[in-house]
Amino acid sequence: MALQFIYSHEDFLTDVQRSNDKTTKTSAPFDAVIQDGWTERMEKGLFRYKLNDLQTHILPGNYGYVAQLNIQRGIERRKPQEILSIQQEFNHKQFNFNKINPDEIICEMTKCENSRDGLNDTTTRKMIVLVNVSPLEFGHCLFVPDPLQCYPQVLTKFAIEIGIESVFLSSDPGFRVGFNSLGGFASVNHLHLHGYYLDHELALESISIETLLPEKHFHRLINYHAGFVFYTEVKSIDKVAENICRVTDFLVNHNIAHNVFLTRGCPPHNDKLSEMENSSRKGVRIFVWPRKSCFGAKEESALNVALCELAGHLPFKNKMDFEKATEEGVTEIINKYLLPKDEFVTLEQHLIEHLSKS
Repeated sequence: MALQFIYSHEDFLTDVQRSNDKTTKTSAPFDAVIQDGWTERMEKGLFRYKLNDLQTHILPGNYGYVAQLNIQRGIERRKPQEILSIQQEFNHKQFNFNKINPDEIICEMTKCENSRDGLNDTTTRKMIVLVNVSPLEFGHCLFVPDPLQCYPQVLTKFAIEIGIESVFLSSDPGFRVGFNSLGGFASVNHLHLHGYYLDHELALESISIETLLPEKHFHRLINYHAGFVFYTEVKSIDKVAENICRVTDFLVNHNIAHNVFLTRGCPPHNDKLSEMENSSRKGVRIFVWPRKSCFGAKEESALNVALCELAGHLPFKNKMDFEKATEEGVTEIINKYLLPKDEFVTLEQHLIEHLSKS
């Protein structure tokens, strides 16, 4: 039986700061469960390869891209499923997370809510956390909602809520969560999110964003890869998760692939922050990138453009591309997968109208 990780609203951490002082870092109970469980399974040999310290460097430039060399993931990872549509139905015959080795499961997450009579009551919805056997980084795990329900790879409000709550449960500003849609380099058509630790600051944590609909917590990225941003603190998780899913549902219904990335971040701003404001990570930024669909397309030799690449974390497949990488060259690759400017502007107007209706 899987370890039970039960949490409540009181376990959320709202005073996390971005600091270079690693001696002060303490692990929250959530981090201990994920990191200890992940390390134990790595030592047991359940992974496709041993993840040692990855060779890492920051590319010079405005975006502070974090480049890492991860050759074995490119070689050893499971072959992606054939994806033909963003709305492709779940196929029981293909690999799915009900077919994994049960030892890969780290825990089962359940949120404890306060019922009307004042007693604690656990929800019946389950989130299974299992190791990704072809890890990108330390602690790389998968969040799979109610796996026996066999949901296809389309975001649900419950999935995004747990994704946001997981970030709030972590005391580490380097814990990230993400989602790839079908056509956006998702390799398994069974609803899941990725979670992992990256001990390097990303520009997205504090980059300027422009507000589009303040009442919907809906913003646009400025001077970065064209995409949308939601920001939430603990009190607005439910409302923000609902609005995020209204956007991703719209994208699915219009056959637009997308990638989603969640990280601790500063509140929305479009000007320079004070040092204290710049280090604050009391909220979560959620990025949604609409993009061109990739169905059976030839993969890039250097890297695939999915959730972490769009966020500025670049796992390179080979040493040559890793060593010669430049911000300009990486940005050129990424731009090939994003929507043309005119399509993005039109989509933005449609989403503003769509979100404004409720």
